[in-house]
Amino acid sequence: MFKAIANSKNVLTFAVSLIAYCCFYNTTYSQSVVTQAGVTRVVVDAGHGGLDPGAIGKTSQEKDLNLAVALLVGKLIKEEFPSVEVIYTRTTDVFIDVDKRSKLANDRKADLFISIHANASENKAATGTETYVMGHGKSDANMEVAKRENAVITYEENYTSKYEGYDPKDPGSFILFSLQQNAFLTQSQELATKVQEEFGSHPIKNNRGMKEGLFLVLWHTAMPSILVEMGYISNVRDERILVSKQGQRAIAQAIFRAFKSYKTHYDRHGELAKNTEIQGRRDVASAKTVEKQKKAAGQKQQGKSPKLSYRVQIKASTAKLPVTSAEFAEFKEVSYILNKNIYKYMTGNFATFEEAVKYCNEVVRKKTKDAFVICIEDGKIVPLKK
Repeated sequence: MFKAIANSKNVLTFAVSLIAYCCFYNTTYSQSVVTQAGVTRVVVDAGHGGLDPGAIGKTSQEKDLNLAVALLVGKLIKEEFPSVEVIYTRTTDVFIDVDKRSKLANDRKADLFISIHANASENKAATGTETYVMGHGKSDANMEVAKRENAVITYEENYTSKYEGYDPKDPGSFILFSLQQNAFLTQSQELATKVQEEFGSHPIKNNRGMKEGLFLVLWHTAMPSILVEMGYISNVRDERILVSKQGQRAIAQAIFRAFKSYKTHYDRHGELAKNTEIQGRRDVASAKTVEKQKKAAGQKQQGKSPKLSYRVQIKASTAKLPVTSAEFAEFKEVSYILNKNIYKYMTGNFATFEEAVKYCNEVVRKKTKDAFVICIEDGKIVPLKK
């Protein structure tokens, strides 16, 4: 299958375009999001719409539920933060192309992108909430959700050429996503985790957690972005809550509280950065120089290379959990690293990438399908070195 993909002219064209696109957005947009003073502009995206109903329940259509909750979220934000600009991808029952949703967010230089959806499954007993960030979550369940949400592009004219070979029905197409580097993954994970924490008081009780998935609507967003699945429209009980005014307001309030917590943190951080920007840059540059000198001197003295290891990440959380927690009882050598306010929990400790992948595939993913290999160098997470 992968050989066929590699030989596809469309896919190769798509890959080259994507690399150029990613480089452009990483250099053009990332600095504006990181250095600006706080969260001042948010895009709220109601999934589906118009000729695309999304998932269909017994008494409702997903597009209507998404819009109702999206408008409530925006209203709550404006009521408490009048200075925040709320931008909706749609405010009525109209169809908006997927790429136009992310383009709107990029053109307006938004600080956050929140896409709101309702889930569905052939298993009518499936229930619960989950929030996705753009990432390589390769579990069968995650892939099915992404395939269903991405199928919206089939309503667009010339979608095969427009998305340069991507086919939402072909699992092989997902390999193309591996070229995309999400510069805002950590911040997206923070917001997604906060949403799921707030869903603890959600009337739909089954909290399915924060996950990674390959979603077109999150693909080209040049800011922290999440996709909220607020319940299963295919589940009779979930749908009853999703269509009720009380249920919709409870969902919107949970998303708003997560937004407020995220904004409060980054507003404080952004104001500090704004007030000390010039001196801060000098201090950081000086500190980095000193640190590099110390590190180089230490390595030369000891005659050792930086310590490199490969481990398998099994969970990410804004809340610190003990490594002795029952949640980690099935795993060996559990440890964690605090990375930008996110606790990342790992299992195993291997000298080679191949050993870690084997352990991940043969052992860890039998217990948690969202596990993946990470590289640790001198106690810090670094890009994979295969």
